[in-house]
Amino acid sequence: MKEFTLDNGIKIPSVVVGVFRVEDAKIAYDMIRTALAVGYRHIDTAMIYGNEEAVGKAIKDSGVDRKDIFLTTKLWNDDQRSGKVNEAIETSLSKLGTEYVDLYLVHWPVKGTYADVWKKMEKVYENGKAKAIGVSNYNIHHLDDLLEKAEVIPAVNQIECYQYFSQENIVKYCRDKGICPEAWGPLGAGQSDILSNQVIMEIAEKHSKTPAQVVLRWNLQRGVVVIPKSVHENRLKENLDIYNFRLEDDDMQRICSLNKDLRLGADPDNFNF
Repeated sequence: MKEFTLDNGIKIPSVVVGVFRVEDAKIAYDMIRTALAVGYRHIDTAMIYGNEEAVGKAIKDSGVDRKDIFLTTKLWNDDQRSGKVNEAIETSLSKLGTEYVDLYLVHWPVKGTYADVWKKMEKVYENGKAKAIGVSNYNIHHLDDLLEKAEVIPAVNQIECYQYFSQENIVKYCRDKGICPEAWGPLGAGQSDILSNQVIMEIAEKHSKTPAQVVLRWNLQRGVVVIPKSVHENRLKENLDIYNFRLEDDDMQRICSLNKDLRLGADPDNFNF
């Protein structure tokens, strides 16, 4: 479970260090250096996060070979609206200090553009600037629209996904279509009481693990890549230490029953940015 395989055969590490809302360059740099030192090999950033340069410098200074790091960044909405997809990836590559990213995602499904933008994303893939391309925050109907025109199936769909918002229908849809689901906010995005939920705490005690480790493991066992975020070394280590136990079927069912369809982030069908 340390890696999943994308539809084009590329291996994607299943636990990711994310840098959303890490706007301070030094904190982002130190966070990535620490994450790479403790064993992470998948980094998720985006143009709009404003930290691509810090991430690129941390990778360069880490001593870890670039080919051993899976690097994700994203196409922002303004660049979709302007149609400047190639310009956007070139800017990101320059800031990251790399010739390619392993995964390039369309950040949000901008109305009226997302299906046509995908054709330009396919060019990015064909030109080798991204080893894989995918989308983020796409609901099923967005994916249906895209797949009508797509020659390259999205490798990934990165969505908000945690126990109170399990997104089971989208997860199943993606798996059936050969699209790897990724979960952002898998610990509740700092806005949820999921880590103090009684069911989670009982299961954590049963397996001698922390609630966070149980929460992340649940998604892994559903075939979902997880992107927890922490700037603290002990939490980074904790979030990565989830491969040495397995939730039983009863555990999984109890956790699945916690779903409330409680979205904490923006609605992909109704956002204004």
